[in-house]
Amino acid sequence: MTTLFPPNSLSPLLNLKSSPSLQPKSTSLISYKPIVSNLKKTQTLSLKPPTLPSCTTLLTHAQQGLAALAITLALNFSPLLLSGNAFASEFDVINERPPKEAYVVDDAGVLSRVTKSDLKRLLADLESRKNFHINFITLRKLTSKADAFEFADQILERWYPSVEEGNDKGVVVLVTSQKEGAVTGGPAFVQAVGENILDATVSENLPVLATDEKYNEAIYSTAKRLVAAIDGLPDPGGPSVKDDKRESNFKTKEETEEKRGQFSLVVGGLLVIAFVVPMVQYYAYVAKK
Repeated sequence: MTTLFPPNSLSPLLNLKSSPSLQPKSTSLISYKPIVSNLKKTQTLSLKPPTLPSCTTLLTHAQQGLAALAITLALNFSPLLLSGNAFASEFDVINERPPKEAYVVDDAGVLSRVTKSDLKRLLADLESRKNFHINFITLRKLTSKADAFEFADQILERWYPSVEEGNDKGVVVLVTSQKEGAVTGGPAFVQAVGENILDATVSENLPVLATDEKYNEAIYSTAKRLVAAIDGLPDPGGPSVKDDKRESNFKTKEETEEKRGQFSLVVGGLLVIAFVVPMVQYYAYVAKK
């Protein structure tokens, strides 16, 4: 017995390709392919070996570190850069106007209020009677000039440009770090004081008392000795000189040149290490590759 199916009942089975509900969507295949492609790219990138820039960066950091070390040593050991504050202090004193009433420029900050007051009273009385004006200056260190005498002469010329202005003016300088001083002045001042008292104050009062760090006594005893000489009174004398010879802390020209040569050699060597050695290491590394 044969079973017969009507034509319409077989049409769904024969038309599978034409049925939209049973047909797979093409979009699923399209979206799947980019995912596979992205995964492959990610795996390819993650398997790459480290590249050369990492070593180059390391060499660059080393070069920069050595260069910074050279600059730091230059700033610490250069005599010009190290004494920046001293330069500014000296120039400030030179550029200031001469004190008219105080008579004192205590740039080193070593004088007490009592000493400044006593100096003002003593020197003001001298100026009112004899018309001589004496300026006292203290400095911590000298770097722009060779010694205290050269700086004192520069002060006199800068503050009193003409001979008439500086004729009856005196300048006393005390450098605390170098334990030395200087006295200078115009022609009338030098004649009134006398060469003997000028030499005695420079060789006795200022250096001897400054060596013991008795800066107030060094300044005031010098002032009294100068005033007594101008007034024609007996010399009060200076402090007793010790038997041991006082050694100056001021460096000679030969010592300065030697230090400068050593400094230049050290800085030059550091600069060579900072710039040449990293380049040689870099080329050696590239050659091995």
